Amino acid sequence: MSDVAEKKEHPRGVAGTIWLLEHAQDLISVVVGVLLVVMAVVVLVLGIVDFFRDVTHESVETAAVNLLNQILLVLILVEITHTVVLSLRAHHLVTQPLLAVGLVAVIRRILFVLSSEAAASTAELALLIAMVAVFVAALIFVSRYDRTET
Repeated sequence: MSDVAEKKEHPRGVAGTIWLLEHAQDLISVVVGVLLVVMAVVVLVLGIVDFFRDVTHESVETAAVNLLNQILLVLILVEITHTVVLSLRAHHLVTQPLLAVGLVAVIRRILFVLSSEAAASTAELALLIAMVAVFVAALIFVSRYDRTET
């Protein structure tokens, strides 16, 4: 057979170990991404089912808040999946989706605190509002000074 038909060899030694680790990391990232999508679908379907059950047994307001909570959780899972996909493509961690996940998580917590029957502490609400401000500022900063766009 010709040289073209020769089997491509994998690197050996340290280079081989690095190659193996990179491929193992990619495989694990793919599995995690698939599991995140499955979880998002399950949470969304259960949220919709719970919404219709809650409407018949409780107030529409309570059902809507619970559905919004589930939808925000699905949004967090989707954003994390997006981060995994971008990391697989670029082979480095992408900042903006992680900041978006943090922002959605804080907003979700604020909605939960405000919708619960227990009194919310002023300190907790102030901290959550400060976190929203920090995440928004970080998103603005990263979008303005992202090195990949230049």
